[in-house]
Amino acid sequence: MAPETRCDWAGTDPLYIAYHDEEWGTPERDDQKLFEFVVLESAQAGLSWITILRKRENYRTAFSGFDPEKVARFTPARVERLLENKGIVRNRQKIEAAIGNARLSLGLRDEFGSLAGYFWDFVDDEPVINRFKTMADIPAKTPVSEAMAKDMKARGFRFFGPTIAYAHMQAMGLVNDHVMSCFRWSQVQNG
Repeated sequence: MAPETRCDWAGTDPLYIAYHDEEWGTPERDDQKLFEFVVLESAQAGLSWITILRKRENYRTAFSGFDPEKVARFTPARVERLLENKGIVRNRQKIEAAIGNARLSLGLRDEFGSLAGYFWDFVDDEPVINRFKTMADIPAKTPVSEAMAKDMKARGFRFFGPTIAYAHMQAMGLVNDHVMSCFRWSQVQNG
């Protein structure tokens, strides 16, 4: 049996391959998972995604299972403890942004009925199915991710610019950016 063709970025790291094959690009509407990626994508700013994937379970523990209600209540003392946690990115601005972004995510949930309602509104509640042939064809940002980042910045979100917003859209399946030759391209759009 021939090996399955996947997006080049998945490389050979088993963690990256599992993430590619099981998660990335799958349409996600679970608020807790969407918030998890708000935290992780924001932490990733300026770093490689594999670095964050390797720290993901540590983040899950440190950030109360990515429960935005719990994270929103983190205190300055909790921030200080997180700065000592070698299992996460120990950057005060990113940690404080995660807490602030949790509070803002709860506001989005109240305003839109769910965090999913907010994010999916940017794509009219349907995944955008792209038909890219090579990784070089995939943009780093789009007008939609720019609009999302602008709106989030106006609401007070931090570490969520147009490139991070697009990475979030890709990861959460708001867009299907698997290359067409990748076995996941058809899987994620066919459920």
